Amino acid sequence: MPNDLLTLPELQVETQELLRLRAKLLPPYRVVLFDDDYNEMTYVVFVLLHSINHLSQIEAERIMLTAHLTGSAIVAVCPREIAEFYQERLLSYGLTATIEPA
Repeated sequence: MPNDLLTLPELQVETQELLRLRAKLLPPYRVVLFDDDYNEMTYVVFVLLHSINHLSQIEAERIMLTAHLTGSAIVAVCPREIAEFYQERLLSYGLTATIEPA
């Protein structure tokens, strides 16, 4: 009786192939948030939490502080269409954000 379950090495190879195919079909983009002199830190955290899916309070605070201290921070790495959506949401709240290939 053949075993239909994949062994761990076979599963890892299959997963790696799927990841390569996904990256080829949906190349990753970075959403970059830039520091500014007019938005309050608490407001930036609020916007991040309401604009980016699955972001925790701690992650939003880390992103805000990184942008504040270094001038910019990566908000998310995702397919281009989602990155464009996140960028537009951030811009609609008055923040400065761009997207770039990862």
